[in-house]
Amino acid sequence: MSTASGEPPVTQLTIQLQAPYQFAVRVEGDNVREYRTGEGPPLGPEGIPTPTDMLASAIATCLSSSLLFCTQKARVTIDDLSGRVTVRLKRNEKGRLRIGSIAVALDVTVPQDQRERFARCREIFEEFCVVTESVRAGIPVEVDLRVS
Repeated sequence: MSTASGEPPVTQLTIQLQAPYQFAVRVEGDNVREYRTGEGPPLGPEGIPTPTDMLASAIATCLSSSLLFCTQKARVTIDDLSGRVTVRLKRNEKGRLRIGSIAVALDVTVPQDQRERFARCREIFEEFCVVTESVRAGIPVEVDLRVS
């Protein structure tokens, strides 16, 4: 994805403290988007996505979008796509919580007569997920794509 000038796009956002450990996030640009995030209990309120939730969601939706884009190019029909992400926390040498690993399980339903064309997408879709490939540089990410 590039801008009209050929340069990769830049994402800019602002955060504003709304309550203890709760932030309003505003993603700037042509299509402004806003949402809330923060820390959950015991620090913050229940009911809002945490930064860890958002990272897990970003990885899963980016992988799924990459897979869908590839299947569209390959003229493969996806009948169903769902997923599950498991984030395991660990403590570092100073006892502070860190994300230790992320495991993604995607379940996709592909018509039997299109599985041969789907095989190439299965091989390459992860390479095109900006979020997963960026995170992998520092956090192990496992991806399990299951076809039914």
